[in-house]
Amino acid sequence: MKQFISALDVPGIPALVQEALHYKNNPLADRQLGQGKRLGLMFFNPSLRTRLSTQIAAQQLGMESIVFNAGQDGWAFEFADGAVMNGSTVEHIKDAAPVLSSYFDILCIRTFPGLVDRDQDYAEFVLQQFIKHIRIPVVSLESATLHPLQSLADIITLEEHKPAARRPKVVLSWAPHIKSIPQCVSNSFAQWVNAWGQADFVITHPEGYELAEDYTRGAQITHNQQEALQDADFVYVKNWSSYNDYGKVLHDGAGWMLDEQKLKAAPAAKVMHCLPVRRNLELSDEILDGPRSLVSQQAANRVWSAQAVLSRILKSL
Repeated sequence: MKQFISALDVPGIPALVQEALHYKNNPLADRQLGQGKRLGLMFFNPSLRTRLSTQIAAQQLGMESIVFNAGQDGWAFEFADGAVMNGSTVEHIKDAAPVLSSYFDILCIRTFPGLVDRDQDYAEFVLQQFIKHIRIPVVSLESATLHPLQSLADIITLEEHKPAARRPKVVLSWAPHIKSIPQCVSNSFAQWVNAWGQADFVITHPEGYELAEDYTRGAQITHNQQEALQDADFVYVKNWSSYNDYGKVLHDGAGWMLDEQKLKAAPAAKVMHCLPVRRNLELSDEILDGPRSLVSQQAANRVWSAQAVLSRILKSL
């Protein structure tokens, strides 16, 4: 594997999931694999689970990791080709990328959408400029449109808890929020569940919150949340802003928070969320603190998600 940007970079998702589960049972099995190798982690927006889990994964593979907060620790980057740099940007990616390539063996990057210009966000402008100019493998720690390490951890969690005798029903359910939230996690989860191919997949949201078809194709989509929840095995709760009316909040969210009353239609359902979660807005305390919640296990699986990906890339160097 030469890079990790989306599910399309993984030739076999079930095999990668099994590699992650192998590391979960044997964290130090390949502790010599990354010896003498350096991992760069560049963040353009804040992180807790992504940063820490990737550093732990790298350490367990014998790698040294170095974190750089691009918005705080260094010069402002310019990404546009042909730019006249007479403004606030100081360092062009064309000049920074060769240096980063000499410092690191793998570069992990976390970018974020502006939620203003859909075409630019969905072209992954910042991430693609890094890929264009750098000479080492790139791993996405979240981008303008996708969050692949999170989604791999989600699939690991589904694999661990799915019914033994049948295909699980997996529901992605929109939730309220107080601000405009990107579509990254939702796009990515939809892409990975569809590529995994081992679940009946339903997406439910209010009208106006349709996601890009490139990611949802293959899923059943409904505006009726209660209908979607019927007999669900897993319910993944997440907010996202509008894709068609880009970045806008179109619905006050009334009636869309998931609670135990709604889950009477799915008595065996387990509930997932990528964290951080707005308690009693997206999800009720009774679910988050109760036996249905897989949220903590899901977050813990971020380590094994990152370790499996880094291991594959190290083996390809």
